This record gives sequence, C-alpha cells and structure tokens, in this order.
Amino acid sequence: MSEEQAIRAVVHLYVDGMAFANEPALRKALHPRADIIGNYQGAVEWMTRDEFITAIVEEGSAPPGTIPFMEIELIDIEGDAACVKVVDEFAGMKFSDYLSLVKIGGRWSIVNKVYHLHR
Repeated sequence: MSEEQAIRAVVHLYVDGMAFANEPALRKALHPRADIIGNYQGAVEWMTRDEFITAIVEEGSAPPGTIPFMEIELIDIEGDAACVKVVDEFAGMKFSDYLSLVKIGGRWSIVNKVYHLHR
C-alpha cells in the first residue's frame, strides 16, 4: 500500500467513525493527544480527542445503509508528515476539515483537526 493509500484509509476510517458514531474507528484514526479546533455556533470549540469522540457518540449514528459524504480535496505528503483537506457532512452540517497526520510507529495518525463549518 502506498503512503497516499494508507492516508486515505485513515481519512475514510475517520469519516465513517463520525457518520456511524463508531468510537473504536475514531480512536484508531485519531492520535490520543489530537486536538479538534474550529468555530462552532459563534464560539471557538477546542476539544481533545476524547471530548470529540464523546460528542460524536452522543449525536448518534447515521441510519444504516447511509453512504457518508466525503470528498478529499488535497493530500500533501512530505516524509512522515501529511496534510489532508476533506469536505464531509455530519449531523446535517457540511464541514471542511484540515487534518494533520504524522506517521508514528509505521502507522498514519490524525494529530490535529481544524475545521470550518459551512453556512
């Protein structure tokens, strides 16, 4: 598997984890020290991975058979660091997510997410 394919697999795991409130998938995609940051409902939202996962699980899963919307617009890889821009939908809202990934122990992991909520 190429580095790009491995990164795409992590991004798919992340988007599917959000869509279906899949805590194990999100824990696998996101590094334990990952931060999730963006403007939400007029205020800066700054969460740890665990706070983010709790919020996703509380929102609940998309209906079975749903195909999550995901459009990877950019993947930039330099050695063991990468940046991905992905447009996705969650709970009826559209986001642009800017994901920073680092290859740690031979596996890509999302270490930071900065998002924009489209209006």
